[in-house]
Amino acid sequence: MKMQLSEIARVLEVEDIPAEWNTITITSVSFDSRQMKPGALFVPLKGENDGHQFIQKAIDAQAAATLWQTDHRAIPTAIPALPVEDTLAAMQKLAKYYLHKINPQVVAVTGSNGKTTTKDMIAAVLQTQYNVTKTFANFNNEIGVPMTCLSMEPNTEVLVVEMGMDRFGQLDKLSRLVEPDIAVITMIGEAHIEFFGTRDRIADAKMEITHGLKEDGTLIYNGDEPLLQARTADLVQTTKTFGLDEQTDDLAASDIQGNDHATTFKVPALTPDEFKIPMIGDYNVKNALAAIEVGKLMHIEIANIIQALKTFALTANRTEWVNGALGERILSDVYNSNPTAVKAVLHSFKEVPVEDGGRRIVVLGDMLELGEQSPELHASLAEAIDPAKIDEVYLYGNEIKPLKTKLEGMMAPQRIHYFEFGNQEQLIDDLQHDLRPEDVVLLKGSHGMHLEKVLAALSPAENED
Repeated sequence: MKMQLSEIARVLEVEDIPAEWNTITITSVSFDSRQMKPGALFVPLKGENDGHQFIQKAIDAQAAATLWQTDHRAIPTAIPALPVEDTLAAMQKLAKYYLHKINPQVVAVTGSNGKTTTKDMIAAVLQTQYNVTKTFANFNNEIGVPMTCLSMEPNTEVLVVEMGMDRFGQLDKLSRLVEPDIAVITMIGEAHIEFFGTRDRIADAKMEITHGLKEDGTLIYNGDEPLLQARTADLVQTTKTFGLDEQTDDLAASDIQGNDHATTFKVPALTPDEFKIPMIGDYNVKNALAAIEVGKLMHIEIANIIQALKTFALTANRTEWVNGALGERILSDVYNSNPTAVKAVLHSFKEVPVEDGGRRIVVLGDMLELGEQSPELHASLAEAIDPAKIDEVYLYGNEIKPLKTKLEGMMAPQRIHYFEFGNQEQLIDDLQHDLRPEDVVLLKGSHGMHLEKVLAALSPAENED
């Protein structure tokens, strides 16, 4: 970005600024003094730590100016400071202004699972013909979405923004902030069901993404989800569906074929040509269909869509293959977890081919924020674990113990390895002693279980002398 400080002051209704501030140019915005670049506007936010405490670090990093919340009396004088009532609200207001100024088309993506992957796919497809800015990593909340807007270069033609939520009203606010031209809902799962109670209420919350959808905009959603079908009937905006049902979905996949690192499929309604994604699983085919639907609406050539999906860059820890220290192959999916997502990846993993003497080993961590339904939902994962195809199961956490009990009626006890929360080092040690070079391993759990530490321990760099 590039804006005069005087323009920012006008947007935020800060009056009587010194005349010399009219010559100050802001080239970026940051709320983290550790990531500050010279020329940045520092936005001190109040959270677990109060960002106002780090103003000197921002000054040392050559920030050009700062916002300053008026309930903090000691307004700095060593740097231009714009007093505002609420720094987060001010950043959001500035983001909306800057978004209108650049005026790109906006694609907003949400869903209980797959939204980051879908965001990456959509951005890759659109980048073949447009200048695109997309959400970095998972910057998808009240802070991340405005930061994504403010990160746009002036030549941005399309903004692809991911939106997460863990309570009612959150997507409403984010959607009204960016006013999408296209909104995408990947799926309805059980993520955050502790706070919502039922999948129906989760679906209600996800539909808030349409609250800011332009009147002539389009909602693209998973047509195989009845909860979404029921909630889109009265929308005034255009709706398009994707899925695996050629009879009902606007865009449906067929002829799905996969191996341990890629999946191919066809979309008969669109082209006889084959699509390929560097990921496993029917659920990722659905994510790709959402990206294809966006590409169609944005007039992307079919050949460009096919090439983009074949080579797109995936955000780390989203169903990626990693080579272990022994040569074993590890399917890492450790960023988040909910029952629908776990069952989907287990369904695909059990078909991953193994070398002679190799085994399929599953490492599952707790699925967090499931509330009172946690025991039942964890136990339900047993239906996706085929003892004839899954050789060993490692379970980590306190919430996942009901799955251990369920599996004991299905598998020999020596094939089930359970570790309470806090015993991750023992899990790692046992796993390292158990692994063979020919094995394939799945790591899946909520981010709070930190299975990325297990991945790091099994990776070559951690095992060098």
